[in-house]
Amino acid sequence: MQHEKILILDFGSQYTQLIARRVRELNIYSEIHPYNKMPEIDGSWKAVILSGSPHSVREEKAPIPDLSAI
Repeated sequence: MQHEKILILDFGSQYTQLIARRVRELNIYSEIHPYNKMPEIDGSWKAVILSGSPHSVREEKAPIPDLSAI
């Protein structure tokens, strides 16, 4: 039996661990990875959660992940 998996990309949010815990409370496996070190995206991931950042998306230095694999 294959379990559902959710990938959580951490952009530096203070709530990333809380998000992961809530997902796990739903009996769904989740992994947290830094946004700039994404694992290989294959068919086993059912969803990707982008966990915020203290930077505004409008700032020049806002983190930008490579989402081409998604």
